[in-house]
Amino acid sequence: MAVEPVKLSGQEEKPLEDTVVKVFRCAKVVKGGRRFSFAALVVIGDREGTVGVGYGKANEVPQAVEKSIKDAKKSLHKISLLNRTIPHAVNGKYRATKVVLVPASPGTGVIAGSSARAVLEYAGVQDVLTKVYGSTSAKNVVKATLDGLLKLRSKEMVESLRGVAINA
Repeated sequence: MAVEPVKLSGQEEKPLEDTVVKVFRCAKVVKGGRRFSFAALVVIGDREGTVGVGYGKANEVPQAVEKSIKDAKKSLHKISLLNRTIPHAVNGKYRATKVVLVPASPGTGVIAGSSARAVLEYAGVQDVLTKVYGSTSAKNVVKATLDGLLKLRSKEMVESLRGVAINA
């Protein structure tokens, strides 16, 4: 796990952590035997509301991981959180995968599979319940979880969009 500082719109620098969700191996059969290439799926985040997903391919695993980290840094997203959990229940969808994210009471932890857990933990969510429907492919689950997190709206965001005060 590499730690690197990230700066978002004039804030203090926060270290970015990364984790490899899955390494994919591809074999091409040629005259002399098999040629292998690798692809890596990586999640990076500061555990305080910023998260990114990257995918990279290369002939060696370390190079594939390096490329995917570089790709993830290009796609950092700010996530709306409510203390240790998410503000409301939300559904994330990507192709044949649907992920349901439900806020949980403090102390519950992240109840999720390995792919969804990586995205949620690096986004800074500490208490959440999840369920994956459809395809459980790591790529799809990671992207569907990120889609769900991007759909989250805080109370202040909803109030400003509607132009009314919410008493809940």
